[in-house]
Amino acid sequence: MASEDDPACAVAHGEGEIRHQAAGRTLLTVFASPVAGYLLRYAPDLGYRAALYEPDPDRAKALSEPDAEVFTELPELDESAEVVVTDHHRPELGPALRDVLAHRVRWVGVMGNPRHPGPHIEALKRLGVSGDDIARVHRPVGLNIGSRTPPEIAIATLAGLLADRNGRSGGFHF
Repeated sequence: MASEDDPACAVAHGEGEIRHQAAGRTLLTVFASPVAGYLLRYAPDLGYRAALYEPDPDRAKALSEPDAEVFTELPELDESAEVVVTDHHRPELGPALRDVLAHRVRWVGVMGNPRHPGPHIEALKRLGVSGDDIARVHRPVGLNIGSRTPPEIAIATLAGLLADRNGRSGGFHF
């Protein structure tokens, strides 16, 4: 029998109630991509409302996850939203991020290799976005677990969001 002092242990053993800490939160992925598909697929399992913002209607139609809402215009966002931009090569990167940053979202990040400069910085500067708002954008996103495939990247990203929300660095140090 699991310890009553450890609710996580009780849940893991099927003895406790599953309460998603993300309940009431939205995970908004920006731009349809293979990684976005996995984020949208996994997010409801973590209690998120899953949503995709894809300004290109044809690309929006191509990515279908049954539990995800799809928007071709940026929806209203609040402090319950966590936003992950999944394609930093899109020409709409700057305007999409500028519009997201106009909302008081809890967290926003752009996927990309940390060994290369983030193209979002110059794109946002050209659009007149303040340095304080640019600094709100996390890059890289996710935990450094050596992920290479879209499902691995999605898992690392979601794990990073959970760690951040829980005030943890992520990893094996307790």
